[in-house]
Amino acid sequence: MKARAYVSLPALVQSFFCEHLIEHRRASPQTIDSYRDALRLLFTFLHRTTGVMPSSLHVEDLDASAILAFLGDLERRGRSVRTRNARLAAIRSLFRFVMLRDPESIAVASRVLAIPIKKTENRIVGYLTRPEVCALLEAPDRGKWTGRRDHALLLTFYNTGARLSELTSLTRDHVIFGDRSFVHLHGKGRKDREVPLWSNTARVLQSWFNEIRTVRGEVAFPSARGAALSADGVSYIVKQTLKIARRECPSLENKRVTPHVLRHTTAMHLLQSGVDISVIALWLGHESIETTHVYVEADMATKERALEKLSPPESSGRRFKADDALLSFLARL
Repeated sequence: MKARAYVSLPALVQSFFCEHLIEHRRASPQTIDSYRDALRLLFTFLHRTTGVMPSSLHVEDLDASAILAFLGDLERRGRSVRTRNARLAAIRSLFRFVMLRDPESIAVASRVLAIPIKKTENRIVGYLTRPEVCALLEAPDRGKWTGRRDHALLLTFYNTGARLSELTSLTRDHVIFGDRSFVHLHGKGRKDREVPLWSNTARVLQSWFNEIRTVRGEVAFPSARGAALSADGVSYIVKQTLKIARRECPSLENKRVTPHVLRHTTAMHLLQSGVDISVIALWLGHESIETTHVYVEADMATKERALEKLSPPESSGRRFKADDALLSFLARL
């Protein structure tokens, strides 16, 4: 019998990223970073538990039992089910590629692909009220360079509902001023969209861009060194601004505010203003309108308006009573 020719896992991983993700799928930098981090954690776990160096691993070493052990370790260390599922999604993507490149690994890959995604609870999205947004926008000290930048950044966040990565990569030439000012966003999955700007936002951005026109580079919201702000840098700005805003708006005390919460806030305020959900999906750059439905689920005012259109029943009717042992059992479940 011919011996099994072991395939180099490092070579497969390199081809997965360089050929499959980057060249063929043209995956976004965020997707590549997420998959890279998931596989790095997996290989580090296997090295810790088996002693095998990552460069010496074979596909057979990543069987279903090893993957399940890795996922279980993530949860024991306090990672959420959503994080666990995201790591599994990256591993599954790798093994779908492995099945094409190494047919002899189909059995191993099939067992890994059969590992189920865990169900998660649907959390109601968090968002800010109008007074809370106003307090946040007024908090930066516009007597300082950094305060003017932070005000312009937060106002653009609220106006556009942009993702964090979309604003950190935004350049000045992506903002068009005129009778109809708008911003061109390069979104998730390499999808572009244009979002209109309020006249106030346009004025603030024009003033800000005039101030930084001598700064090297075209970054819309540069750091003190002129480079693009990092994700951590923007999160720090939001955190520090929140501390100041809480002094004037006590309702912010118990709220967790992140750049993504600002995105949720834009969506909720559009919904509450009567904007159709399909338009909100286009505004946010959602690929599917189903993603946008979480805002309908979270908005009590929308539900109450729907309830007002439905008259309550005039009689309560008879209560259902199971008349069979099997039906009684099912009713008790």
